[in-house]
Amino acid sequence: MDSTKAAKVLRQLEDLQASQDINIIRLSEPISSSVPQDGRLRNSDASNVSLDAPTPASLDADLAHYKELFAKLRFSYVEQVTKEKFIRAIVGDPPLIVTMQENLDLEKENAVAKSELRALKLDMADMVTELERKGRELSKRYEAIQLDTIKLKELPEKARELEDRISELQADRQLNGLDPNHNLPLGKTQELISRRKREQQELARELEALQSKAPRKRKEVERLQAELQPLEAKRQNSTAAAKEARRRKEAALGGVADDLEQRARWWRASETVLKQVLDIKT
Repeated sequence: MDSTKAAKVLRQLEDLQASQDINIIRLSEPISSSVPQDGRLRNSDASNVSLDAPTPASLDADLAHYKELFAKLRFSYVEQVTKEKFIRAIVGDPPLIVTMQENLDLEKENAVAKSELRALKLDMADMVTELERKGRELSKRYEAIQLDTIKLKELPEKARELEDRISELQADRQLNGLDPNHNLPLGKTQELISRRKREQQELARELEALQSKAPRKRKEVERLQAELQPLEAKRQNSTAAAKEARRRKEAALGGVADDLEQRARWWRASETVLKQVLDIKT
């Protein structure tokens, strides 16, 4: 999404919020406004919560408090009305006399009314549960929308920064003539990165294998050097003997010279064989 589209969506969202005041906390206004603001507070824990900034916990406390008050008020009302009816019945002229059958009929009517009331209470409890579930769901969606709105407001500025950065990189590329691999599209760049990673892993495996072989090779080199030292001493002795034989040959004539010549040839042949076997370069 570019900066133009993001700005357009942001304007539409702001217009929607301006035309429809979405505020879940306003559901508490009917309860809060019905409380007299004369400085007299309730003697309950819910009274210590500020009505200017209600929270889910404070609303639950208010609801429990009102349920308790309504239960006490209902009991007092029923008690008062019953007493009044009873007094009027016994002091009336003529007094109201209720028969057994009338009591039985009234009990049946009360039983039917109680069953209907119980069913209505169950339906109301299910409705309240469903409303609470939907309320929590809407609250989470509302918070998500608020966070998305904040991110959306920041998106145009970030998009402009990225566009400026892209322009700078393109200018640097034109001036410096970068590597062609730096100008690849996203798909080929990812393929190149994957190939380089595979090559790096292969080199790491080869290096690890060579490092594991290094101690054995080092020991083998040390062993060959130990074997080579006596042979090197023999070669030096043979070379010295050959030089001495050549000197004697040049200095003397006869059978002795021929014998030294044969020995020199033998030493030269031995030296050549040793060099080939040991791969010695002089």
